[in-house]
Amino acid sequence: MSKLREKLELGEFIVTGEIGPPKGVDLDKCLDEAVALRGHVTAINVTDLQSAVMRIGSLAVSAKLIERGLEPVFQITCRDRNRLALQSDLLSAWALGIENVLCITGDHPILGDHTEAKPVYDLDSVQLLKAASTLNQGHDMSGHELESNPSFFLGAVVTPAAEPLEPQLIKMKKKIEAGARFFQTQAIYEPERFGQFVNQVQEFNVPVIAGIVLLKSAAMAKFMNSNVAGVNVPESIIREMEETAKEDRKKKAVEITARIIRQVKPFCQGIHIMPLGWGEMIPEILKEAEISQDVRSRREEV
Repeated sequence: MSKLREKLELGEFIVTGEIGPPKGVDLDKCLDEAVALRGHVTAINVTDLQSAVMRIGSLAVSAKLIERGLEPVFQITCRDRNRLALQSDLLSAWALGIENVLCITGDHPILGDHTEAKPVYDLDSVQLLKAASTLNQGHDMSGHELESNPSFFLGAVVTPAAEPLEPQLIKMKKKIEAGARFFQTQAIYEPERFGQFVNQVQEFNVPVIAGIVLLKSAAMAKFMNSNVAGVNVPESIIREMEETAKEDRKKKAVEITARIIRQVKPFCQGIHIMPLGWGEMIPEILKEAEISQDVRSRREEV
């Protein structure tokens, strides 16, 4: 059983991190970033062609994390594969020792660096979860029996600040019915609004892990507000960043992230920190957020 699955099923508060595979074949930098998280996170998400930008695949990088004794969360998107390839990659992941899978739709290619690429979207995220659950039960999507079956711990995503929120709640319920056992959220910067969302989904009885992206600048915050659906960085935080000297931006990013973590912690069962290349800041963030080793788990972390 994966540590992520064990801790969430025991109701423990967890911390996960994230790395983005490189645009090339040299994995040293991203793997070093992952190794630096050892002892601070339970598992590490590996993004799958994030923002529809061509990179080395999440499957290969997830396997490399396992070689280093780290626990990955394998992100798999519907954008680039049909149902044959999706099921095949899932079985390949299990064969490589990968248990945690985050099923997502994926950004449209028009947003990435190969705008002429044809999107697949043979399945959506709900159908992908159902396909993975069916594999867990020993059959493929066509009903053919597997010679042996995996036992994936399946996760999904949700956007608590979406407007309107009702479609997110409907889809969240569908994802649970399809096999989702935990949820990671889109980036959160409004703790009170997040608390209201959690109150609305309590009846679903599924762990919610609050996502937080480290803000590197006021310009980044404004870009997210304009271009990332379901994300709203309050003007007060943008002003904080604008009033921060360039050389102090990392310190301010730590301060803001730690403050948000302290505020959202009562509402969720974990936090998912998306450092965007600033992974070395996570230990300091957790210290300032008062997320101690004892709070995260009494068991050994990755």
